[in-house]
Amino acid sequence: MMVGGQADLLRKPGSPQQATFLELFFDLAFLFVIQRIALRMAEQLSQPGVADRWTAAPTMGKTLLLLMPLTWLWTLAAWTTARFDPRRLPVQAMVILPMFGVLIMSAALPTAFGAGGLAFALPYVIIQIGRSVVFTTMLRGHELQGIFVRELVWFTLTGIMWTAGALTHDETRVLLWLAAAAADYLAARLGWPLPKLGTRRVTVWAAAGEHLADRYRQFLLIALGESVLAVALAYTRGLYNVASTAAFVIGFATTVLLWRIYFYRAGQILADAIAASKNPIHLGRVAAFTHWVMILGIIVTAVGYELVIPEPLGHTMPAWAAVILGGPALFVAGRAHFEYVVFARVSRPRLIGVLILLLAGPAMVLLPPLLVSLTAALVLTGIAATDSARARGKPLEAPSPPR
Repeated sequence: MMVGGQADLLRKPGSPQQATFLELFFDLAFLFVIQRIALRMAEQLSQPGVADRWTAAPTMGKTLLLLMPLTWLWTLAAWTTARFDPRRLPVQAMVILPMFGVLIMSAALPTAFGAGGLAFALPYVIIQIGRSVVFTTMLRGHELQGIFVRELVWFTLTGIMWTAGALTHDETRVLLWLAAAAADYLAARLGWPLPKLGTRRVTVWAAAGEHLADRYRQFLLIALGESVLAVALAYTRGLYNVASTAAFVIGFATTVLLWRIYFYRAGQILADAIAASKNPIHLGRVAAFTHWVMILGIIVTAVGYELVIPEPLGHTMPAWAAVILGGPALFVAGRAHFEYVVFARVSRPRLIGVLILLLAGPAMVLLPPLLVSLTAALVLTGIAATDSARARGKPLEAPSPPR
């Protein structure tokens, strides 16, 4: 058992489950992360060699690869404050120091596959190994120590791959980093298996489901906030004419619609769904995945703003159409899965909306970017209006998660 002041590090049963100011402070660093990711995608898609093709998979794939370790850092920070009392100084240090590392990684994003490889990879490795060492030491004799011992071994192994990738170039770096990112996620999914020690599955969703639900909801709001920022910044680079102003209005309305579609109604009662579930660990894991899908959709949608507002009446290149429609489609698809997590069903308008956004893509190259973004906004408007119409005059629906 833990002795002395060490026991005070753990969250007490019955303690408030709402996200704290410390966690909000940490999340604000990810405004910079999302902005840099969106900027990198927009810059890549502005290159004629990429934008003229329907598929920009290599470019998007590399960006997604860079996003994976950053989202993993956020997830582990959320688990940290779910397990430990964020009012304690050692816990605060284990949140704020990684926050500094995240800022360094974000600054290196544009050159991560060039000269900035080490600046991106080394902070990640140091954060993961350092955090595991600190908690392994502080939790000596406690049952949670075994989790951090396993994490330490696995993050050391994957850290070698991240560092080796940063010291290589081109395809070799991509392959090594892809293997490292896959190993990070797969090891956690399997419970960080080790010889003799076996596995230790993550059970934090069962113990702190309400807290983690609040964290994911808060982070999605942060992503929406960055989306608003992207709309405003893109407008400052426009001509302030009628077309750019119309694109600005459509962009802002699209962000509002994403917010409305998320929070009505599953976004408000995830914690209740986890509490009502017979398998809260699995439900929480799936809910986390759906949130990352929605957040990725918000980021891609923000990239669309960066492309449309400065050139609303230009030529819609194939990759532009894929982003302008694909961002909202990805968000709605994630939201549909999230609805299933909470209510064990999926609304037909969401499926129809995703289908329209996907099928409309080829025809959109014939229209200017402004009308493509308007098409996406109209589809989202239809989904939001259907939600409101179905709920009118009915009592609020209680969660009914799948068995």
